[in-house]
Amino acid sequence: MVIHQIEALVQCGVDHVVLAVNYRAEVMEKEMASHAERLGIKITMSLETEPLGTAGPLALAREQLSDGEPFWVLNSDVICEFPFAEVMKFHKAHGREGTLLVTEVKEPSKYGVVVYDEGTGSIDRFVEKPQVFVGNKINAGLYLFNPGILDRIELKPTSIEKEIFPKMAADNNLYAMTLEGFWMDVGQPPDYLTGMGYYLNSVSKKDPESLASGSNYVGNVLVHPSAKIGKDCKIGPDVVIGPGVVVGDGCRLQRCTFLEGSAVHGHAWVDKAIIGWRSTIGAWARLEAVTVLGEDVQVGAELYLNGAKVLPHKGIKESIPEPRIVM
Repeated sequence: MVIHQIEALVQCGVDHVVLAVNYRAEVMEKEMASHAERLGIKITMSLETEPLGTAGPLALAREQLSDGEPFWVLNSDVICEFPFAEVMKFHKAHGREGTLLVTEVKEPSKYGVVVYDEGTGSIDRFVEKPQVFVGNKINAGLYLFNPGILDRIELKPTSIEKEIFPKMAADNNLYAMTLEGFWMDVGQPPDYLTGMGYYLNSVSKKDPESLASGSNYVGNVLVHPSAKIGKDCKIGPDVVIGPGVVVGDGCRLQRCTFLEGSAVHGHAWVDKAIIGWRSTIGAWARLEAVTVLGEDVQVGAELYLNGAKVLPHKGIKESIPEPRIVM
């Protein structure tokens, strides 16, 4: 999702991206170097030696964010259509310190609700998991800030939602704009697969020629040009096949993602699954019910995985008929 966000920012004219990183930062840095070169932009790593919450990383990156221009802050596990140009126009029109995107939900009692003037966008307050109806718009995890917000944030663990935003709202310095179209927090595997479906549906409307076509494909399927697809497969709906993926003959794939370098051998069935980098699924295997394979997992032939969550670098030699974590 981070790459998708960066590509959307580049299309809006952004040429410098700062990533707040902590765990295994060296892996992220190596991966981002190739994308920076491909996109012709600068990507800077802001390394947290300790978790700094959702606001502290902004103080840590103060030097990169203090050039006088508004800057974007995005939660890395959010996917939507990213209307950056429209948000920038709205932000400059109200002239205040920050703009927060909100999205409508059916059950606001599960979330923190943003209460604001829908005419002007001025945020009044935030209500955590309201038991009586106060609104149905929640924080979408996408923000546009003027550098002045940095004066509010100390270099320590800080929650932007609980400690910074209420003070900005009290000063009439935080405005909300409704996010149109789809939105999904994809931090959990089931939500990732749902968000992937939303994204592919969006692509089918905006750029249908980028999707795979032919008798092997059903519904919305995205296949990287370097992937190799075998004969007599049936793929889709809602499938993403990444770079260097190899799909054997006669496979049935639906509602799943294959990350770079993964492979599935002939006549396997994969439904509602996330296949990690360089993982392999044996012939005639069956994976379903939101099975997730970490990096470099090897699944033997003719095995059944039902809702398994497999950590990286594991070899699976027996079926897993009930959902569980394999460590």
